[in-house]
Amino acid sequence: MNGLPEDPMILFSYINTKLRDNYASLDELCDDMHISKSDLEDKLGSVGFEYNPRQNKFW
Repeated sequence: MNGLPEDPMILFSYINTKLRDNYASLDELCDDMHISKSDLEDKLGSVGFEYNPRQNKFW
C-alpha cells in the first residue's frame, strides 16, 4: 500500500500518528496520501482495529 508499513501494528501506530498530527479526518489523510480508505480499513480491521471518526483515530 504505497510504501506504508506492512505490519498491521506498525501501520496502526503510523496512521494514528498521521491523523493526530496532520489530518482532521481519515478521508483527508487518504486523499492526501493517495491511498484507498477501504483497503486501509480492511487491513487494520483484520487485526481488530476500527476507525472512530469522533476521535479521529483507529482503536
